[in-house]
Parts: sequence; C-alpha cells; structure tokens
Amino acid sequence: MNRDRDSTGRARNARPRDAAGRPLARGAEGVPQLPDDLLLPPEEALAEAQRLLDAGLPFQAHEVLEAAWKSGPAQERGLWQGLAQLAVGLTHAQRNNAHGAAALLRRGADRIEPYQDAPPYQIAAGRLVAEARALADRIDAEGPEGLTASDRRFLLR
Repeated sequence: MNRDRDSTGRARNARPRDAAGRPLARGAEGVPQLPDDLLLPPEEALAEAQRLLDAGLPFQAHEVLEAAWKSGPAQERGLWQGLAQLAVGLTHAQRNNAHGAAALLRRGADRIEPYQDAPPYQIAAGRLVAEARALADRIDAEGPEGLTASDRRFLLR
C-alpha cells in the first residue's frame, strides 16, 4: 500500500475526511483538516476544540485535544486524554456506533473524574463526567440514532 509520508518518513493520511472523520476518496471534497503538527497552548486548544464540537466536528475536536494530551504536562495528561476520549465517543455516536460511543464516553469520564476537585483552565470536569456517563447510559438504552446535534456536543467550560 502506498501511504502518504511527511518529511521525516512518518505515515500521514492526506486523504480528505468527512465530518465524522471517515476517509473519503482522493480528490473528494472533505472538511478542512487540521495540521499534523498542531500545537496550541491549553486555552487555545480548549477554545478550538469547543469551536469544532459546536460545529458538529467531534473527530476534529479529538485531534486538537489529542495534541494537547501528547504535548502537555504529565500531571494533566489524564485530563486531556479523557477530553479527547469524550470527543471520540461523540464521533462514534455520530457514526451510529452505540458500543464504541458508550465505551469511549465512560472511559473519558473515568479519566476526567480525578480532576473534578481542581480542574485546570476552568474545565467543567464534574459536569463533563456526569453528562458523559448520562449520555453513555442513554445510548445504551436508546441507541445513538435519536441524538440531536446538541446531544452530540459537550461544553468544555
């Protein structure tokens, strides 16, 4: 298979993607992609992730949050990983994958939970944990098909 590679030889997928992050055929028009080397300060990462969640682009929000998780201080990595997992859970819900959505929402909530008492950057950790678990329970009971656009986003602060 011929994979796209960056200047260091790392595999990169230059194919366009749809709003749910699924690869499209080469030459198709997809949603704008984020740069592979995106590194934003925490406040900017949260603002950009929120903008993407509000626009119905949880896969892209996940990419922003994942970059913050991988580049952030060790003591915050669990929080950022949990936020990224919430966005992946929303992505699975957008793709109508009930099992993946519920599992990732719960996993993200579990990672965020230790930060509830003193969340950095005014992140609404306690509310996010409760909302993610409630949404996972709802998806288990009803499936993701009936979720509205507002159900498929979180307010990070």
